[in-house]
Amino acid sequence: MPLDPIARLRRFNRAVTREVGALDTSFLGRGRPLGMARVLQLVRPEGTDVARIRDRLDLDSGLLSRFLRSLESEGLIQTETDPADRRRRIARLTPKGQTEMAAYEAIGFDRAKRLLARAGSRTDEVVAAMDLIATLLNRDQVEIRPADPDTAEARACLTAYFTELAQRIPGLDMGKLPVPDPEAASYRPPHGRFLIAWSDDLPIGCVSLRPLDPETAEVKRLWVADHARSQGLARRLMQMIEGMARDMGMTTLKLDTNSALTDALALYRATGWRQTEPYTGPPADIWLTKAL
Repeated sequence: MPLDPIARLRRFNRAVTREVGALDTSFLGRGRPLGMARVLQLVRPEGTDVARIRDRLDLDSGLLSRFLRSLESEGLIQTETDPADRRRRIARLTPKGQTEMAAYEAIGFDRAKRLLARAGSRTDEVVAAMDLIATLLNRDQVEIRPADPDTAEARACLTAYFTELAQRIPGLDMGKLPVPDPEAASYRPPHGRFLIAWSDDLPIGCVSLRPLDPETAEVKRLWVADHARSQGLARRLMQMIEGMARDMGMTTLKLDTNSALTDALALYRATGWRQTEPYTGPPADIWLTKAL
């Protein structure tokens, strides 16, 4: 008889709580509890909106204010009213704060390295499981933002996209796929668009748009990481890129795909895409269009 999944989840929670030192009064031995350390981690040298910190950590405003005051008293951060919007408060790391964050990062990196060493040959399996759990926990905080298609994160998404094509489409040779994507420049504004979905600091999905003519654009490179699927992210990416196409004055969208990509096909057909005449070649074997 399998063990109760609720009991297994609670066991996992207890193990994580102990491993990360969530109950310690001095997280990683630096003299502050975990909550305060997480606030410090989200403050950037260039400044971070205090409301964004509160939302990211789901903290009570009073508790966040106490954390910020304490960090200010240590000389680690400075807070000020945003001159462009006096309703907003901005927190910035001081040079001392940057040094403290570097210490946290070094200790955290070392502990993570030692934890993964325990996994031995199962490291990839363990990291994949962690990605899945973290993405589930962060589901309601996934952000989709415009990005330049030549950034390292965008290239990682596109490489993962092409790798999956090679794995799922019979006879497709990864060595013959265009990596890096030679069309990437066409996804850059003002003509095209490129979006990345972020779970915390990890890119977990992308989609792009490029114009074909003044009224028609093509949706390209829809990809969602395996551990982030079945959570509506692909639909969100498509909705956002379609909205951008409307804002650009486009009236028609096109895309090409392959019949092996059954999940993507199901999404397209459920959201108003219809069969159209071929306009590209292999590996595409299905061509769709949608009126905006």
